[in-house]
Amino acid sequence: MHRKQEGSSLGFLALQASIIMCLPFVVCRKSTGPVVIFNFGDSNSDTGGLTAGLGLEAGYPYGRAFFNPPTGRASDGRLVIDFLFNRLPSTAKSGRRREATPPLHHLRILIAKAGHQLKPMLSPSNCCHLLPLLDWYFIETRNLGSGDLEGEGDGNLGGRAMVELQRDGGCGLMCEYLNTHYLSPYLDSLQPNFPNGVNYAICGATTLPRYVPFNLNIQILQYKHFHNRSVELHSKGFKNLVGQEDYKNALYTFDIGQNDLSGSFGALSYAQVIDKIPSFISEIRDAMWDIYLLGGKNFWVHNTGPLGCLPREIAIRNIMNASEYDEYGCIEALNEGAKTFNNQLNALCQQLRSQMKNSTIVYVDIYSIKYDLIANATSYGFKNPLMACCGYGGAPYNYNPEFKLTCLGSDYTVSEEGTSYINWDGTHYTEAANAIIASKILSTHYSTPPLQLDFFCNLANISAG
Repeated sequence: MHRKQEGSSLGFLALQASIIMCLPFVVCRKSTGPVVIFNFGDSNSDTGGLTAGLGLEAGYPYGRAFFNPPTGRASDGRLVIDFLFNRLPSTAKSGRRREATPPLHHLRILIAKAGHQLKPMLSPSNCCHLLPLLDWYFIETRNLGSGDLEGEGDGNLGGRAMVELQRDGGCGLMCEYLNTHYLSPYLDSLQPNFPNGVNYAICGATTLPRYVPFNLNIQILQYKHFHNRSVELHSKGFKNLVGQEDYKNALYTFDIGQNDLSGSFGALSYAQVIDKIPSFISEIRDAMWDIYLLGGKNFWVHNTGPLGCLPREIAIRNIMNASEYDEYGCIEALNEGAKTFNNQLNALCQQLRSQMKNSTIVYVDIYSIKYDLIANATSYGFKNPLMACCGYGGAPYNYNPEFKLTCLGSDYTVSEEGTSYINWDGTHYTEAANAIIASKILSTHYSTPPLQLDFFCNLANISAG
């Protein structure tokens, strides 16, 4: 298929350039040093912990889209946490945040006619300014309809365009926002990079039971040990370690609960699962209090995604009753369970804001972001939203629970068009999907309160000053 061309190429590029000059942008203050981040969670944010801790390695095609060879991430490339927090090229000048509202009709022209042609216009100096628009861009693309966007060229305006904006445009989603390195797994013994924080997340982690490696409580115990030792050594002159002030200004991120729900739904009735959810929330509450009592005050909490839309969950249940699926093919009961968990997690965050003095607790609605991605997959340039890119069996899910036929086994099949898929291996998301999820998080439209991540940079600056 060929994308439509209207008018001369030179005139159209000039139009694009003039419109880009009007786009809203954010120039963030650079912090005096890297923002310290401590992450707790499961495979959604595990950057190699399971591989380092148990020696279990997921080989190719894991990591093929970015890292190659694999790094222990459950994806074909980067995770959401990578896009949000890691140091990537930045040339934007520091200064005050400035926003401009462009004429809406110009932006509609841009969306209807330009599409993926934005990418060649990017440079490291302006790409960061365009990224806050992307969430709006996708919404408007959907509102305008796909008819105006069909024509010559690659029709993927979502995953592929987003990944190329970051890689080929010379920028990353966070750019100068947080200016940090990739978070090292806590268990990594080969040149770990801990001055900017630690990633305790482990693939398969749950909130319960408490003393099973490497569940949430164990991750908190690891954090406490690391905290005490690093503060002690920092006070003795080892300044490359995290000090007490760093812990006070650090950002503590949580993304856990999906495995609790999945495991419970595999063994219990719906009512029994709902009854267990408060115990999961209680573990998260205790973890946050443990951190707060050690001086931590900045929390960033992700809720859980639409469990019933994961190819693995749908395939292993093989439910024949059509009434148990929603209009997009997701299992309603599993999604209702996820929403119940999220409602209680949101209530916990509200409660802790009033109980933890001088704290900042941001609750991020990952469920809505991911469900929108699935419900409107074609608008984002994806196909087969409930089908794994890497697996076995082909449509509709490309997932077989027999180990050797999964992406971790030996007889998998994998599509070369990874940027056209939302789901990677039946459970986890592709780099392309993670990039869009991260852009939506950055929009603040899904956060309560709607704080930009650079808010925490500014807190660190104030403390340092």
